[in-house]
Amino acid sequence: MITDESKKVVVMGGGPAGLTAAYQLSKAGVESLTLEMDNDVGGISRTASYKGYHFDIGGHRFFTKVAVVEEMWREVIDEAEYLRRSRLSRIFYNGKFFYYPLKIGNALRGLGLWNSMIIGFSFIKAQIFPRKPEVSFEDWVSNRFGSRLYRTFFKTYTEKVWGIPCSELSAEWAGQRIKGLSLFSAVRNALIGSQSKDKSKVIKTLIDAFDYPRYGPGMMWRATRDLVQAAGSEVRLESKVVSIQWNESGVTAVEVEKDGEKVLEAGTHFLSTLPMRELIHRMDPPAPPEIIKAADDLSYRDFLTVALIIDQDDLFPDNWIYIHDPSVHVGRIQNFKNWSPDMVAEKHKTCLGLEYFCSEGDELWEMDDAALVKLGAEEIARLGLADGTKIEDGTVVRQPKAYPVYDSIYKEAVLKIRTFLSGTLPNLQLIGRNGMHKYNNQDHSMLTAMLAAKNILGGNHNIWEVNVEQKYHEQQDSDEASVELSEEEQQLAEVEVTQPHVPKRVGE
Repeated sequence: MITDESKKVVVMGGGPAGLTAAYQLSKAGVESLTLEMDNDVGGISRTASYKGYHFDIGGHRFFTKVAVVEEMWREVIDEAEYLRRSRLSRIFYNGKFFYYPLKIGNALRGLGLWNSMIIGFSFIKAQIFPRKPEVSFEDWVSNRFGSRLYRTFFKTYTEKVWGIPCSELSAEWAGQRIKGLSLFSAVRNALIGSQSKDKSKVIKTLIDAFDYPRYGPGMMWRATRDLVQAAGSEVRLESKVVSIQWNESGVTAVEVEKDGEKVLEAGTHFLSTLPMRELIHRMDPPAPPEIIKAADDLSYRDFLTVALIIDQDDLFPDNWIYIHDPSVHVGRIQNFKNWSPDMVAEKHKTCLGLEYFCSEGDELWEMDDAALVKLGAEEIARLGLADGTKIEDGTVVRQPKAYPVYDSIYKEAVLKIRTFLSGTLPNLQLIGRNGMHKYNNQDHSMLTAMLAAKNILGGNHNIWEVNVEQKYHEQQDSDEASVELSEEEQQLAEVEVTQPHVPKRVGE
């Protein structure tokens, strides 16, 4: 039997999931090696820096319904380092700004009375004659908001993000990202606000306040790395996993490349946050052809951030703005000064993050940094959100495989890969967003890692239950989403048993 003292866990990826697993294992006295190919930790939740300005790879709110995740946030970073931020986000559509969540007066003024009436009639029609079967994102949103509101506020932005028609995007993505929300709940929230003080019943889409580390989410993950290493485990940067060695007993080692040299790292247990497609392609010996084919069926969406430093003190009050305007490429704009004033080096200036959704190899992705900064400056001025003559500097950060795509074929591919791995490599667990090809938030990614760590310590938790859409049930007369959990799961997660449990780990 492998004791906790003799276990050696190899964690592939130093993002929220990988570091959470390493941290939980270190508290139990289990040694781990975390391998991160970037030069910093945090993955998509890292905080980049440029000339004293800090910016997220996307914005990351620290709000969760999962008690153990909240506890870890407070363990790792002192309470005084969190800022309580009021959420303000708007949609830029047809030259006007619309508050999101919905505010009735603002929406009526922006859309006009006639258009608002058509939206209302469209909603009523959708309730009487819903689309069946509900397969695509277009179906899901149209059934809950009406086709008119779908075309107004959802279609353009969503297709800009994913690069495919909404009719080809799975309804499951909407179920995860907009769960609990309908036109009834949005209007009720606009009129009287959310009445629930129970976090488990608050719809995440409608939250109006959240916590945020003073220097961004990267502060959280650098602190976690330091704690892991202080406990005797290693977090190794600029170390790329180039192959996964395995046999009939499971994974035996991973081959790691750093500074042009390759070494083998053996272990008793392995956790992977690598994109699922890459994991399969790096298996040595190769996976069966049908599994490689399934991996090739998985798609990803990439994005890049153009950070602009602007010599203006107060541009707009939003944390972020969604750009529903097909005349510009930018999809979303973050105002990092409004997340935390400590994110900017000079208080009289502003740093904006312009997010461009693209795919590796396309025109946007291949543009050089100077051209992208120029494009960002032109688009922010065209939108009227900043004075183009005040833009002083800028930089670019690219994020490959930021979003696992929920298209019509991904689910079958993931199931094939899951089935193969669980039956063939019992000492390997997949965690996190890309590891599971599952559009998890930061807190859900952390939760998958916590359950994986518990499995290594002798537990028997099904990681795939985390963030399962079916557990949410919309209430016809309430803006609250009810969640039915077992007593144990209430302590651990937002999960409901819908899949078989994972097998025991090797040696346990």
